[in-house]
Order: sequence, then C-alpha cells, then structure tokens
Amino acid sequence: MSPYAAGRRRVHRSVAAGVPLALLAALSVAGTAVGAPSGEARVTGSATLGDIPLGAFSNALLPGTVGDDRGVDLGGIGSDIYPAGRKGEFWTVTDRGPNGQIKVDGTKRRTFPVPGFDPAIVRIRVSGKTVKVLDAIPLTTSSGRAVTGLSNQRGRDEAPYGHDARTPLAYDPNGVDAEGIVRAKDGTFWLVDEYGPSLLHVSARGRVLTRYVPEGLNLEGAGYPVVEALPGVLLHRKVNRGFEGLALLPGGDLVMAVQSPLSLPDTDAGEASLTTRILRFSTKKRAVTAEYAYRFDPVGVVDPGEDDPSELKISSVVAVGHDRLLVEERTDRAARLQVVRLTRGADILGDRWDDDTASPSLEELADPAASGVPVLRKRLVVDLGEVAGVPGKIEGVARVDHDTLALINDNDFGMTDGAGAFDAQGRLVDSGIETTVVHVRLPHGI
Repeated sequence: MSPYAAGRRRVHRSVAAGVPLALLAALSVAGTAVGAPSGEARVTGSATLGDIPLGAFSNALLPGTVGDDRGVDLGGIGSDIYPAGRKGEFWTVTDRGPNGQIKVDGTKRRTFPVPGFDPAIVRIRVSGKTVKVLDAIPLTTSSGRAVTGLSNQRGRDEAPYGHDARTPLAYDPNGVDAEGIVRAKDGTFWLVDEYGPSLLHVSARGRVLTRYVPEGLNLEGAGYPVVEALPGVLLHRKVNRGFEGLALLPGGDLVMAVQSPLSLPDTDAGEASLTTRILRFSTKKRAVTAEYAYRFDPVGVVDPGEDDPSELKISSVVAVGHDRLLVEERTDRAARLQVVRLTRGADILGDRWDDDTASPSLEELADPAASGVPVLRKRLVVDLGEVAGVPGKIEGVARVDHDTLALINDNDFGMTDGAGAFDAQGRLVDSGIETTVVHVRLPHGI
C-alpha cells in the first residue's frame, strides 16, 4: 500500500469515529444551470456544501482540537481547488479558519473565534447540486500536532484576539493561512500561505515536510523545518496579501502568485500600484528560478464602479500548458481570467527590482514597460462578472477540460466583520453565504 493510500484509510477511520459519514456527505441546495446565448461563457452546473459543524469536523480529524465552534460550520474550503483525478472530484484547502475584524477604540482587531481550528486539505465530490466531503487531511507539525491558523509573528502579523476582540491570543509560529493547493505525482501536496508568504511541502498524510519562506523572515519556534529560500523582497508583502495562487506546471515546477503589489517603498505605494509579482519555483532545486511582473487592469475595468486599486488581487493561477498560465484577477465582487505565457525574456529575477532599496521601486512605476521592465503579456479569456450564476469572491479555479472550468468561492465560514458577527451568547450570526462550486463552459476553450 502506498503512503498516500494509507493516509486516506487513516483519515476515513478517523472521520468515521467522530462524525457519521452521512453528515460529511453534506446535504445541500443549489441553483441549476444558467442559460446563455450561444457563443458566450455559461454556467453548466452549480452545487453547494451543506452544513457540517466545524467542531465535529475538526475533532474527527484531531480529537480535542476545537472546544467550542461557536455555531460555525465547515467553510473556507474555497481557498483553492485542484482536480483529484476522478470526474467531479477535487482537492480543496481551507484557509486559516473563521476570522474577522472588530473595531475596538477606533482600531481594527483581527479575531479568531475558533482558535483551535486546524487548516485541512479536503477532498470533495461535486454530484448534481451537492458538494460532498469524501476525505479530510489535517495539517500537522513533524510530531503530529495541529497546525493552527493563528498569526505567526508579533510586529509583522496582526495581533490575534478571541471572538469579541477583547481577549488576546498567543501567536503561533506553526500557523498557516493556506490559499493554494496542488498535488504532485508522488502523492504529496504543495500549498502556499499568506503569512510568510511561504510555500509548504506537505506529506500525503498532512505533515508539513518543509516550509519555504523569504530570506530574513527569522521564523522561530516552528514544529517543522523552515528554510529561507525565497527572495527577501517578499518580506514587504501587504498584511494578509501574501501568496494566494499556486500552479503546477507539466514539468514539475511550481508557480506562485503574490496576491497584491508589495508595499514598496511604503504602504501608500503598494495600495496605489497595479504591479504584482509571480514566481517560478523548481521542486528539484528547491529554489526560485524565475520572477515575473504582472500588471493588473485598472480596477474599474475589472469591477465597474470600483475606484480603489487596492481591491485588486490575484486569487488563483492554473497551468494550461508547458509555459502558459491562467490568472484570475479579481475584487470581492468581480473577476476576470487572463492567459499569460512565462517567457525567459520576461524574467526579472535578480534584477534591481528585488532590491528593496531600489528607487523607484517596481511597484512605483506608473508604466513598467515604458521603463524597460518586461511585463507579462496577457489575453482575456472570460469576464466572470458577465457570466450569470457565478458567485462572488471566487478564489479557486480548476481546469476540468479544454473548455470547462470549475470555480469555487470562499464563503469565509459564514462570518462577517464587525461586532454583529456573533450574538449575545457568542454564537455565529451566519451570513447565509454557502460554499459553491460552479462549472463554466467557455465558448472557445483555453
């Protein structure tokens, strides 16, 4: 039996011991296919994940992880989606868990209402109108302890608080805010994370084998190996805007997308910039081998009516050829999918733009191409804002075949920001937003 198969059997036993499989095979309601004129992209199917209590889910994987789930259901698995090899089946990954923001004395505080939550890899099946959980693999340290979703470092990450933003929580160097997933041929997984930002190699059973972080991060106290193998310039990522997209190229290399422009030389420059970065990582060399400048479209083009460029993000990247990449650029309300080609001529790795003292910075350039910086050329594949039936906040994109995509949204575990997220008894006031997988048929393929 392969280690992967053994891992799957172990997870099945653990889930069965703590939660009836009938519960995990979630009941749901969903929309039906939405029609569209011939020649346009259209939704061909829509399915939703039913209610699975988060405490029951987590404690079935690692008993005692969650003491009180505060009425929160499993969600957040829409951080990414990757084909699992069988029709209708996908690997997904949760992010750091339920979290929100509440103002206290005029300052926003980051809340973690279920601090014991352990991010997990979740295998799902889309069947008709239902999203069913088939497998769940908890992320763990080298010793098998839970990897939480809590902030890593004081002074760099947001201070963590309990559900009411009044009780401080401890930082956790093991904490992971997973936002991208692919599965390698050997059955191991690769994930990307927003905190470091970092790239994680994870065993088939969920143990973090290595976490690759930027040079100079100095992450101490983690319960797994941490290697500083990424460019130090990434230390200037915006808060909560680290790596969000991850793709596996046919040759085995990985491609990681920084969600938003770096804060170089400062926060104001990053907020106004339209230029973010995409990196190529060799799984053989365990090193970054190329870096590319990616230019967002103006925010009003991506999301008509929006005028704040800081709302732009890359949330998913998908390999669609040896050196071609499908890139999702979005706001919370709209998204467009572009195709780019990763050419040698566009590689800026090691150039002055990786020097965080460079002036002007790459992020400050109003027109990088006019300044001699090669920018990835892109071609619009589909504007999802014009496709009826696509939910908001799409964070995961998977290629099903040459003309069909599977999209998944991040429902944020049904949480909202603000003091009204929980009632007087500390129970969740659910947003009503469900985890939804939609299939979109493209008129011309990719």
